[in-house]
Amino acid sequence: MSRWARSGKPGTPPVQAATVIPLRDAADGLEVLMLRRNSKIAFGGMWVFPGGRVDPDDAGSGAEENEQATARRAAVREAREEAGLELMEDSLLAFSHWTPPPITPKRFLTWFFLAEAPEGEIVIDGGEIHEHAWMRPERALAKRNEGEIEIAPPTWVTLNELSRHATVEDALAAAGAREPERFETRIAMEPDGPTAMWQGDAGWPEGEADRPGSRHRLRMHGGHWTYERTE
Repeated sequence: MSRWARSGKPGTPPVQAATVIPLRDAADGLEVLMLRRNSKIAFGGMWVFPGGRVDPDDAGSGAEENEQATARRAAVREAREEAGLELMEDSLLAFSHWTPPPITPKRFLTWFFLAEAPEGEIVIDGGEIHEHAWMRPERALAKRNEGEIEIAPPTWVTLNELSRHATVEDALAAAGAREPERFETRIAMEPDGPTAMWQGDAGWPEGEADRPGSRHRLRMHGGHWTYERTE
């Protein structure tokens, strides 16, 4: 059974988390920074963006402090700790928010941010992070289909969205022109494998993948994942 369909403990409290997708312009187009996590920790062995849980010290004390501001501060800290990137908080653009299904063993409620990466060398710690690479979004998706890397559904959907943009400027402009999208994931098991569904999918309210109607889902069936979304 896919790890996305494993049962977790009922009532396990979720953890607040934050992720930042560093972007840069390369000769072939837009690239994103991806990190491979230690196989012995959460999301072990997967290729992810810099990020992690929100720590108590990430919370501010001002009257304007809110969940997103705290998450932005956590994302900046994680980028520094995991990749040696020094990002400014006000350079992070809110991109999306993800709520995993209740069956997930560890539930991280995660803000995703976009940011243009500063010049400089990427420095990983060799502890939580074992490898890094700049990748074109479409190449990262192809490598997953080819079995070279493993990524989580939120990472897949994010890469799929970013693959539509040729430059950092384009990606940031598109994200800035809309409200951050919220994804509350529900998983249904089909004969060929699990399907993740989100708001807008006819099967999402009851978690029934065979319900006819509109689609907003990722079919994680075998080697090739397929994203379906009714516009």
